[in-house]
Order: sequence, then structure tokens, then C-alpha cells
Amino acid sequence: MINFEMYHDIIEALTAALDAKDVYTAGHSTRVGNMAYDLGKKLSLDNSNLQILHIAGHLHDIGKIGVSDNVLNKKGKLDLNEWEQMKMHPEIGYNILKKTKSLKEISHIVLHHHERWDGSGYPSKLSKEQIPLGSRIIAICDSIDAMRSNRPYKQLISNIECYNEILQNSGIMYDPKIADCIIENWNTIVVPYYL
Repeated sequence: MINFEMYHDIIEALTAALDAKDVYTAGHSTRVGNMAYDLGKKLSLDNSNLQILHIAGHLHDIGKIGVSDNVLNKKGKLDLNEWEQMKMHPEIGYNILKKTKSLKEISHIVLHHHERWDGSGYPSKLSKEQIPLGSRIIAICDSIDAMRSNRPYKQLISNIECYNEILQNSGIMYDPKIADCIIENWNTIVVPYYL
């Protein structure tokens, strides 16, 4: 049985370490974890799965610890080689987390959070329900936070532009049922994080 309170404390320490390395995404993992938890509640996940989802959301980018600072904090667009390095972060995160018995399920969620509903994501090109549910939930929350936050290589977009991007990519990037749920609950799940 997972002691979720203890794990949340450890996760907070790990995400603080990642935030110290990647200053541009400070707070990103916390927002994604919390948003995924809120979305999971609307999707009627039970408490155990909500806790697993929450922790996985906080840890989804932990593999960026293994990505070069030059790539992670580059102010311009990544070249092809740099992009390939960045795309390794889900596998690095998976390899870190799978070493513990109690984080195995979380490691698989982390591994697949950049898969796409249409099968064009990475690292495994999974599609539809092949992608773990937690990964599908985190994928949409991760995208929203990336769009609604300033990054060194792009400016944030407006709330309505972000909303429209999610709507347009339902059934392409995102599980349509999850996209529908977040669209229906946009003002309670998404908006409060970006006031």
C-alpha cells in the first residue's frame, strides 16, 4: 500500500530540484499535477487512482533532470539533435521511477505522457486506449500549461486560444472524452491556475 502523504512530500522535493534546474518551467509540474487531479475527479476516478495520477502529474517531467542544461534552457528553437535529446525525458523519467516497486505504475504513466490519441506521439507511438489513462489526462493538462505559460522560445497564448486548441485537437492529440470533460469544466479546472 502506498503512503501517499509521504510520497507527496518526496515528490515536492524532487519537483523543487527540477524547478531549480529548469527555471523557465518552475511551478509547471505542480500545476500539471494539481490540474490532472482536478480533471481526474471530474472523470470519476477513485481515490487511489486520483492519488497515483496526482503524483504522476508532479513527476511527469522528472526525466528532464537527465537533459543537458544547454538544451533545457535554450532561448531559441531547438535544432533536430536538441529536440531528439529533449524527447528522451519521458524514457529517462521512466528509468528513474521504475527502479522502485511502488512507483512502477507511475513510471508507465510518465513514460507515455507525450503519446497522442492518433498514434503520432512518442516514445512508443501508442494510440487511443493503448495509452494509459493517466498519461492521456496528463497530456492534456501538460499542453494547457505549456500554452498558458511563457517559455524562453514562445509567449503564452490567451485563455480562449488555448481553449480552441484543445477543442481542435480533440481526437487528434487528445482522448476526445477527456477533452470534452475539460472543455465542459474549463472555468473550474483550468482558469483558476492562470488568473
